[in-house]
Amino acid sequence: VYFPILSLPLTAGFRRSMRLCRRKSRTNQQSCYSQCPSSCYSSLAAPYEEVVRYQRHPTDRNRLVILVGPSGVGVNELRRRLIASNPREFQSAIPHTTRVQKSYEINGREYHYVSKETFENMVYSHRMLEYGEYKGYLYGTSIDAVRTVLDEGKICVIDLEPQ
Repeated sequence: VYFPILSLPLTAGFRRSMRLCRRKSRTNQQSCYSQCPSSCYSSLAAPYEEVVRYQRHPTDRNRLVILVGPSGVGVNELRRRLIASNPREFQSAIPHTTRVQKSYEINGREYHYVSKETFENMVYSHRMLEYGEYKGYLYGTSIDAVRTVLDEGKICVIDLEPQ
């Protein structure tokens, strides 16, 4: 699994100078560091950092990975593909809902079905990692659901839509 570490440029002027530097370096075959004004690199860190493979030490706990993006950008699909690519390593936490359970659903498989009062108590006691309302029903991911996945020795992957 690769986790990119990006430091984006802070100002438009810095971005512009980097573009000019890249054009110059192609023509002169010299490094960008030698061609850019010293202010490019002395006042700000380099705009990009190397992507490195994350290797968990055997004594470290697995981590929670949160994929964040607006509706329609494919965050849910990315989560599903990641889990499907290696289900022994990745798993999603089972969310809670106040929605009525359908006949083919099993409590604890698709959702943890709880009353609105129970859900609200979980929110007030800070036991929900995230929550929201959709079509009059409450949905959310509890800290306990995430811990359950982590205690199984897997990486917990959830997706969120910013509100």
